[in-house]
Amino acid sequence: MTSSPSSQISPVQGLHHITVMASDPQRNIDFYTNVLGQRMVKVTVNFDDPGTYHLYYGDCTGQPGTIMTHFPWPAAARGVRGNGEIVATAYSAPAASYDYWLGRLTGLGLEVRGDQRFGQPTLTVDDPDGTWVELVFEDGAPVEEWPASPIPPEHALRGFHSVTGWVRETGAVRDLLVGQLGFTEVGTEDDAEGQRTRFRGSGDDDGGAGVGLFVDVVERPGGARGSFGAGSVHHVALRTRDDEQQTAYMGQLTAAGFRPTPVQDRQYFHSIYFRESNGILFEIATDAPGFPDDEAVDELGKHLKLPEWYEARRPTIEAHLPRIVSPEYGVTLGTRELGTAPAIQEETAPSGIQVLTAGRPLGEARVAAILLHGRGGTAQDILSLEGDLNLSAFTYLAPQADGNSWYPQSFLAPLEQNQPHLDAALATVDALLAELEAQGIGPQNVVLGGFSQGACLALEYASRSGVRLGGVVALSGALITLDETGDLDGLPVFMGNAPDDAHIPLDRFQASEELLRSRGASVDARVFPGLGHAINAEELDAMRALMQAVVGQA
Repeated sequence: MTSSPSSQISPVQGLHHITVMASDPQRNIDFYTNVLGQRMVKVTVNFDDPGTYHLYYGDCTGQPGTIMTHFPWPAAARGVRGNGEIVATAYSAPAASYDYWLGRLTGLGLEVRGDQRFGQPTLTVDDPDGTWVELVFEDGAPVEEWPASPIPPEHALRGFHSVTGWVRETGAVRDLLVGQLGFTEVGTEDDAEGQRTRFRGSGDDDGGAGVGLFVDVVERPGGARGSFGAGSVHHVALRTRDDEQQTAYMGQLTAAGFRPTPVQDRQYFHSIYFRESNGILFEIATDAPGFPDDEAVDELGKHLKLPEWYEARRPTIEAHLPRIVSPEYGVTLGTRELGTAPAIQEETAPSGIQVLTAGRPLGEARVAAILLHGRGGTAQDILSLEGDLNLSAFTYLAPQADGNSWYPQSFLAPLEQNQPHLDAALATVDALLAELEAQGIGPQNVVLGGFSQGACLALEYASRSGVRLGGVVALSGALITLDETGDLDGLPVFMGNAPDDAHIPLDRFQASEELLRSRGASVDARVFPGLGHAINAEELDAMRALMQAVVGQA
């Protein structure tokens, strides 16, 4: 089954890179360089969280199709594999090197599993965080040799072969890869977990073997979903040639309902992100400008490289980053010794409050988002925004209201009809902020957001509490009271609403905007015809931008 995405768009070539969460950065470096023989071609930071390394490994120059990247969060809890995520990354290895790699890996004390896949022998090994790394033995396309590699050139890995995702159903992935991105469906075979289906990217223009051509998915109906943590694949990036092609794909994916993010400048490539309905997070990344753009080829990975917007904060960033040593150069980067960060707490539960959490472990975070669900909703509902926002710097806390409602009547009802429930709900936010501050995250580094009744509650808290938050996001909400007068001192606020929202009248939305502005808040208020009582992609983009600004100031 083959389909071209559009006569104006070239089919996606295959894999660009894979990004994984790790824990100990030095263990990660030693495995990918010393065990697998990959070059660490770049040491930089997570652009959404500059207190975390972003480590890139690949061939000598870091060509697309060879790049494995990691965000190491020291002491992070181990993830659990499941549906809705990429669970394995396979490298291409020379067909004649099976015995070499089997002997090398077992000789290093690693547990190795052998198998056959679509007629090709494979070996699987766990990296230090439990990520499945596979070797597929074939005569694939060569890549640029790294002269300092510990692996003899005749046995060196040749970039990616494939990734494997676990999904509830294959059809949604087929619709994306074949129907939108120009992949070809290769075939199916039985797998220990279910039926495996393989899709092939277009490869080189001349139809050559290429690097990183395949995406496999294993259908596991009824299988448990994955739980993100150390060892989990965050996303898989697919390869397109240039900005023009990426822009065309963004338009096509938007029209197809995938809600891609705006283009993100990742310094060495440009990126858009989107999820398919099983939950796998995909990226489309450009080939240019590449890793030698800010470092000579013979010094790739030697220096801590920061984008220009972080250079002024270099001393602070270097002080926060853990100490690592580059095996290739022997240089030391970062200064913090591991073990000096606060202990991780996976849940925050002040007395009497049920709280669900997601995102970055609390003890490793410097910024937080408190998300308040709407009437009849749940903490799990609002917490699902974490996946759409894709901001790894944040720890997310979502409290659960008793009976799924923060207060019993409409927010427009006389105030006494919603008491004492409203005061109790405001006290819940106070308790969460106090817990975050005890963990070292002050209110100026917290974004308070909500939908519907939760949005009204978020605005009301910001209006009357006197606490200077990092920002407030109100998705289909307005102020509960309009009589507060305190100075809001530039508080960033985003508000979105439909002109005919049956729950949030437009005049109340506009009156809330006007009052907040008059009190000194920096308000971005937008009205979306046709939105209904819902959340759209433009609102999420605005929320993401507000949150990224908080990260930049933390």
